[in-house]
Amino acid sequence: MKIPGLRHSAEQVGGLVFFGRMLDKIRLHAQGRLPPDYKHGAGTDLRVCRFLHVEYPAIVGQVLAGATDDEVLEWCFAHGQRPNEEEIFTFNGFLTKRGWRDNLTEELEQMKRDRGFADRADIQTFFDFHKADEAAD
Repeated sequence: MKIPGLRHSAEQVGGLVFFGRMLDKIRLHAQGRLPPDYKHGAGTDLRVCRFLHVEYPAIVGQVLAGATDDEVLEWCFAHGQRPNEEEIFTFNGFLTKRGWRDNLTEELEQMKRDRGFADRADIQTFFDFHKADEAAD
């Protein structure tokens, strides 16, 4: 389902995929506009936080204080770690392929079945699923 104000997983902030989506989910949840079946503060959100060596509640605090995407990312770099170009490249590659032939493949397949996408061979990753789901009516 299309959620106004929620960007796609592959969109980048400071070269990182998913980071902007995580921030969008924080903002939408605070406004009561994030559907209840959308995870926030779990799953990939926490993986991004672990990559940056910051705690999710601290990011929520920055976002709710009104920081822009770039300001939140810089805060993460200052209070956690600033990954180098190779680390970002590897992390992005990992995230963009989640669900494809890995330990979450069955979860993705179940989500496809639940959403009526069981016959969609083009949906092989969670990023593919997000794109298809958010394009559906």
